[in-house]
Amino acid sequence: MELKVAFLFPGQGSQYVGMLKDWDARFSKAAKKLDRAADILGFDLREVCFSGPEEKLKQTYITQPAIFVHSCIVADLLAERHLFPEMAAGHSLGEYSALVVAGVLPFEEALHLVKIRGEAMQEAGEQNPGTMAAIIGLQPEAVEEICDQAGSTGVVQPANFNSPEQIVISGSPQGVHRAMELARERGAKKVVELVVGGAFHSPLMEPAREKLSNALQQTRFHDARIPVFSNVSAEPETRGEKLKELLELQLIRPVRWVESIENMISRGANVFYEVGPGKVLTGLVRRIRKEMRPTSIDKVEDMEKAVTAQTED
Repeated sequence: MELKVAFLFPGQGSQYVGMLKDWDARFSKAAKKLDRAADILGFDLREVCFSGPEEKLKQTYITQPAIFVHSCIVADLLAERHLFPEMAAGHSLGEYSALVVAGVLPFEEALHLVKIRGEAMQEAGEQNPGTMAAIIGLQPEAVEEICDQAGSTGVVQPANFNSPEQIVISGSPQGVHRAMELARERGAKKVVELVVGGAFHSPLMEPAREKLSNALQQTRFHDARIPVFSNVSAEPETRGEKLKELLELQLIRPVRWVESIENMISRGANVFYEVGPGKVLTGLVRRIRKEMRPTSIDKVEDMEKAVTAQTED
């Protein structure tokens, strides 16, 4: 069977204290990227990634660059070892890492956008306080109906279609809390409010979208070398200008992750690597398609195993 490799890039929530430490210690390329990131960001990413505290690392304006830089370092080192994707997707923030790997943006320009995005989302969260909740065990249509019903109480909409069983909703505290009550009444297996800094992927992120839009307009997007499956459309896209437009919409629209993975599989993807910190997307792919065996590449030893396995195949 011909292997068709897809790279998946994680988003906010995959960070942990100690991330990037082994890469920095082993590879001068990783150390140089971390130095460059500190210049662009204006703070020492190393210190907070390696030592925390966790509360600081959880701040949106720090979390997003940390995850992005981690993913880009891993992808760079995989490329040196001739492990390349034929298609890519990223969960929310992860889409920026996917665009770098696809040749749409250079690392420095993408990090500049990630910096603006993280700061703008943090500010929007303070300006328009909101929350998010995971609903487990209801169909997407049921969750959409619940959000429509709860909409009279406050802003609420689906934010992430993560797996057939798990959908995250986002909006004002009143809207989300009402939707959580309705989900329990409809028989959801589990309803959990998430600890987040704002109502991401909802209309409450509109102030962030406006700030990001200005930065995007000043940035040149090249056409992609490989298809990038957009969160907004769940479809493959290679046109630079279209990817730019979708990146802006992404802040206020749901992440259509289930459809993205299904569409990648239907276009031949049969080997998935989660490139960056954590194993969130690896778990989601398994829930979407049980027969898939994705591999997460978070630490140096993960890369070494993956490269050896690929060589043997």
